[in-house]
Order: sequence, then structure tokens, then C-alpha cells
Amino acid sequence: MKKDKPLVSVITPCYNGEKTIKRQMDSIIQQTYRPIEYILINDGSTDSTEKIVKQYEKKFKDANIDLKYIYQENKGLGGAINTGIKLFTGDYLCWPDADDYLEHDSIEKRVAFLEKHPDFGVVSSDASIYNSDDLSKCIGFVSGKREDRFNENQFELLLKEQSIFCPGCHMVRTQALLDVNPNRDIYEARRGQNWQILLPIYYKYKRGFIDEPLYNYIVYPVSMSHEEESLEKELFRADEHETIIINTLNRINMNNSERQYYIDFIKERYIRKRFNIYCKYGEKNLLNKEFDKLKQLGKCTKEDLNCKLSNNYKIYGIILKIVNRLRRFINGQDN
Repeated sequence: MKKDKPLVSVITPCYNGEKTIKRQMDSIIQQTYRPIEYILINDGSTDSTEKIVKQYEKKFKDANIDLKYIYQENKGLGGAINTGIKLFTGDYLCWPDADDYLEHDSIEKRVAFLEKHPDFGVVSSDASIYNSDDLSKCIGFVSGKREDRFNENQFELLLKEQSIFCPGCHMVRTQALLDVNPNRDIYEARRGQNWQILLPIYYKYKRGFIDEPLYNYIVYPVSMSHEEESLEKELFRADEHETIIINTLNRINMNNSERQYYIDFIKERYIRKRFNIYCKYGEKNLLNKEFDKLKQLGKCTKEDLNCKLSNNYKIYGIILKIVNRLRRFINGQDN
């Protein structure tokens, strides 16, 4: 008797996606693989997202794809993914963003890998990067073509933010997800869903890698994004990320000493992130406090000291710039 093909669930959180959601839904309909369960979480959109999705209901039905559309009050990406995790029924799961899109054989190739390698909990692929104003020209790849993209053990690399983070690049085995997250829930935050889904699986399972771009990641100019930077926004994001990661580490089944080692690593990492943010915005008093924390931990670097002195003493910063320019000139790197 022929075995039924495994069901793939695709969860897409969407907020005010009227300009991009058609492209993503078209990429799902054009997948060479079936069966697919497509769960679109409308996270409180105020534009015509719902109207567009309703127009696609027949297209999904004709394409033999099970569309599940859910509207909820705005909770952010983490909250939308949390809703989808409780509802999906597939053997495999992926969660692309609403403004990106998949290559037509993306799901088929990932399923084939996981079917062939039952001891792997996740498979990831590369992704092409495009500017939103020119989708005809690839400007790079999310892997950066680093050698560690082939590493089967991605847990520490993800903690160091050296692992592929783009959400649509991943497909997880449901059995592995439920093994490490039997309650089907994540900490609801505006962002950070990838850490919460992937870290527990990476801790226990191997990750495979397909070295081709099966996903298309769209980047936007700052003027078009919702995230024009400011001191307050950068600090909020850093604090939220630190909270999410530590919350996730506390939920992973590991011994206490190992957990504390990773929590201390993250705390140090985010002290330095805040220190660098304060340096960027010239907040002398605050950067000095973060510098003192690094000093107490014995983790100060020469770059940290130069940043502190440059912000506290303008003449030092001027001299440092002159010295660095002279070095580049001597090395033939200055124009």
C-alpha cells in the first residue's frame, strides 16, 4: 500500500500586507508539492489584507491547498506565530514572512531532505536577497556563503547570531517541535519567534542545509520601513531580544550549570550591545555604566576602551581617527 505523502503546514503572520501578500500566496499556490495546509494569521491589519485573502479562497481550493484564515487583534509576529502553532496539523512546518516568497520547489526539496534524514529536526536552505524596488536583481544570499552553514550543530551559532535567521529558510519536523515544545506555545513578543522555535530544536536535534536559495528575502529602504532607528527603539529591541532568549533558555531541558553558562553568555552579549548603542548615540553616562559592567566581567576589549575614550574625550576621538587613517594610508587602503 502506497504511503500518503506528509502534510506540510505553512504559517504566515501578516500585518498590513496588502502590497505583498498576493506575491506570497501565489508562491504557495505554485508549489510543486502537495498536500499543503496554509494558515494565514491576519494580525490586526487595517488595510485591505483581508479582502485580498478572501479573493484567493477559490484559487487555493482549485490548487488543492487547505487555506485557514484567522483574524486576531494585533499581537506582533510572536503572537501571530503562537496562534498558528496551536492550530497546525502538518508533519512538517515552515513560517515565511508575508512580504517574502518561496521558490516553486522550495517545499518539495525540504520535505525530500527530511524524509531522507529522519534523525534531523530541521532543514534550512539559503535565500536570495532582493531590494524591494528591484526584484530582478539578487544582491546577495542570507548565508553569506559561510562555511559554518553546513554545520549540523547550530545551537551556539544561533546564540551568537551566526546562524541563518531568515524565517522562511527553515522547515521543522513536527515530531521534533512537539518533543521540545509539547504545549505548542512561545513567549508572545513583537519579534523573536525564530529563537523560540529553533533554539530548543537545535539543542537536541541536528540541522540539515540545502545549499541553494529556495526562498526570496526582501529588504526595504529605511525610508519605507516601520523601523527608522532611534536610541529608544534600538534599546527596546535589544532588551526584548535578551528577554526572549533567556526565557527560551529557561524552557530548554538542560542541566542548571549549562543553562547558567548560556544565560551568562547572553547577558554579557547584550551588555556589549547596549554599550555599542550608547556609543553610537554619544550617551556618555550610560555607555560608561555599561563599560564598567564589561570591566567587572573582565570582558573589555581594546575597541571597547577606544569607544569609551572617544565619547568622553573629543580630542581622543580626533586623534584616533587620524591614526586609523594613517594606518589605512600606509597599508594602501585609503582613497
